[in-house]
Amino acid sequence: MVKHDDYLDSAVGLLRRLIATPSVSRDEAAAADIMENEIRAYGFEPRREANNVWAVAPGYDGGRPTLLLNAHVDTVKPVGSWTRNPFSPDIEDGRLYGLGSNDCGGGLVALLQAFRRLASRRQPYNLIYLASAEEEVSGRDGVSRALPLLPEVSLAIVGEPTGMQPAVAEKGLMVVDGVARGRSGHAARGEGVNAIYEALDDLCWLRSYRFDKVSPLLGPTLMSVTVLSAGTQHNVVPDECRFTIDIRTNEYYRNEEVFNFLKTKLKSGIRARSFRLSSSSISEDNPVVRRCMGMGMKPFGSPTLSDQALMPFPSMKLGPGESSRSHSADEYVLLSEIGGAIDTYVGLLDGKDIM
Repeated sequence: MVKHDDYLDSAVGLLRRLIATPSVSRDEAAAADIMENEIRAYGFEPRREANNVWAVAPGYDGGRPTLLLNAHVDTVKPVGSWTRNPFSPDIEDGRLYGLGSNDCGGGLVALLQAFRRLASRRQPYNLIYLASAEEEVSGRDGVSRALPLLPEVSLAIVGEPTGMQPAVAEKGLMVVDGVARGRSGHAARGEGVNAIYEALDDLCWLRSYRFDKVSPLLGPTLMSVTVLSAGTQHNVVPDECRFTIDIRTNEYYRNEEVFNFLKTKLKSGIRARSFRLSSSSISEDNPVVRRCMGMGMKPFGSPTLSDQALMPFPSMKLGPGESSRSHSADEYVLLSEIGGAIDTYVGLLDGKDIM
């Protein structure tokens, strides 16, 4: 009989090995190896596609709904302001430090231990655990590559850091590149058409425009110009000004709709890098959300994007750690958060009709 502390020790030990193994997006092979070996050591039969690793709990029955437990193995690159070695999994005062510890290593290992406990007895649903790749870059070799290979999923829990409160909606993301064109000339003679000035009206409009529909959970759809590039040297009037717009959509606006609207308002030429990351949400009437609320949790809307955006079935984020620690220097997760998450997942899901 595996004891509670043994599950926590296994989770922390696994997370320390993962932290010590660099796994920046698109370079997660070594971390995927660790996950594959760990899942196999627990007696399951892992499958792998690229750097995505998953296991289906024994007793799969196509006549039952299927629950997916998912978190990602990849990390962002460490920022320059770390005061520690980001790949040294140090434990101090109940905190486990290291790159990816909070985002989302804590959820990754807690969900795996919950999977072990839930799979030890028959549930009213099928159960799949998926450790996915390329989440931080929404890469096409991540969860999008793995999902078509899984049995049909009815519901997913994504282990992003939410303070173990259910994120029932999240904003979408669309990145749009714009270019204003002018005509080069000598600055001393006032020749040419300055592309920077051509872009100014568009930039000012983007700064001031407000979308009408404001979400109670996610707030307004936001647009921010985050990159600007023009000119080659001081005495040449620039003939091109390039800019990038970061757009975070709420559930009232599809990315394609926003893009088509921008085309009617901007003089500059624009191109969307992708439309695939629209806002996602799950109804607060969904049984799993209602059960969360019955356990004292409070649903909220998340401003950050996750693999949830790529899931064509109901899903919500629920994981240990805090979003404010993600992508920050000296990132950490509390050991108590990991242990609490394992217990919460099991309490939420064990033997429960949640679909």
